[in-house]
Amino acid sequence: MAYIPHSSDETQEMLSLIGAKSFQDLYSHIDKNLLFHGGLNLPQPLSEAEILQTFKGWAAKNKQLTIFAGAGAYDRYIPAAVDYLVERGEFLTTYTPYQPEVSQGTLTAIFEFQTVIAQLTGMDVANASMYDGSSALAEAVLMARAIKGKGDTVVLSSTIHPFYRQVVKTYLYGYRDKVVEIPHTEGGVTDLNELQEVLKKEDVHALAVQYPNFFGFVEPLKEIGELAQKYGVPLIVVSDPIALAILKPPALFGADIVVGEGQQLGNPLYFGGPYLGFFATRQKYVRKMPGRLVGMGEDLEGKRAFTLVLQAREQHIRRERATSNICSNQNLLLLRALIYVALLGKEGLREVAKQSVAKARYLYRGLTSLGWENPFRNEQFLWEFPLKHPEVQEIRKKLLKEGFLFGIDLGKFYPDMENTLLVVVTEKRTKGEMDKLLTLLKL
Repeated sequence: MAYIPHSSDETQEMLSLIGAKSFQDLYSHIDKNLLFHGGLNLPQPLSEAEILQTFKGWAAKNKQLTIFAGAGAYDRYIPAAVDYLVERGEFLTTYTPYQPEVSQGTLTAIFEFQTVIAQLTGMDVANASMYDGSSALAEAVLMARAIKGKGDTVVLSSTIHPFYRQVVKTYLYGYRDKVVEIPHTEGGVTDLNELQEVLKKEDVHALAVQYPNFFGFVEPLKEIGELAQKYGVPLIVVSDPIALAILKPPALFGADIVVGEGQQLGNPLYFGGPYLGFFATRQKYVRKMPGRLVGMGEDLEGKRAFTLVLQAREQHIRRERATSNICSNQNLLLLRALIYVALLGKEGLREVAKQSVAKARYLYRGLTSLGWENPFRNEQFLWEFPLKHPEVQEIRKKLLKEGFLFGIDLGKFYPDMENTLLVVVTEKRTKGEMDKLLTLLKL
């Protein structure tokens, strides 16, 4: 929205209405010794053209990095139309609307977003988005607790994003639930034998895995789903929305709740946030689902109408009885995600995923030919993969000076993975960029 200042006449009219003669009269009640006197040391006014040149000069000082790092936040191409359409007044807001009669545009967008998430995950119903992927997982764990109705143990795969696991533990602090983390195999996926042993011994009310996992590998979700069903434990799957364009949806493997981060659907990196979490579940659990939910019905004239539905009063008032205290959603970021998906469509999303896979394979082959090693000997990844090199820290510093942000240091999260990077290649990366990277590594 453009900022248009008041004219002198408009300012004087407003001052007169409240009985003030000048702008300074508004501060007449403040001790004069506390007020600033004198002029500000500001530069001379500039014309519009000069201002643009000044800001362009400042912007040129920023170092533009070519990004090969991900770990939950990805540098993907965003169509120019997203930035334009998201500013349309019919649905531009960061808030969840309370008055449906004046918010049909916003509510329609939320409803369509819910539909997109339900289709991607294969689940029956999705909500109006959560704060981010990590809090969505934590809320899912609490919801699973309510579904099971008993149990004192939460099981998390160690291949779930480390930050997500930390958020879950923070959420559970007041509940005093025990959190058991299942180790990964030599292939970098959840150890099914260890998982079964824990499910046998513990009174588990929630089991969570990531698909693809933090290392980029595709988890054996079919076998995990069978174990969850065998022991009667609600299964939570943390998913990548772009990956779901080419992978089988978690619903086919018995998932009860599917959550994830929607940043890469039309949202830039934003220096770390804010982002938006998505949340989907089965119809029979809809009344235990946190957050907002938009439903479609008819108005008195028989026309299609949207409104918020199934809102428990405890969520707003009686907090101690609520299954969740999430009372809002990430509406502006949701809108960007919806526009992005609508512009690309099913085939476009698949193309983004396929290009990412193909380009990741190209760089992976190039890096392994230069002596980089896959510590897991597992090549069932999409576009994110771990590689090890004895001089990894020096290499990262060298590449950063050349304008490349290369990988995430896995040693910071897993002590036994020293000198190992988690590398990602999105559809945005070009062959020229990858070839330049490989050439620098040869020097």
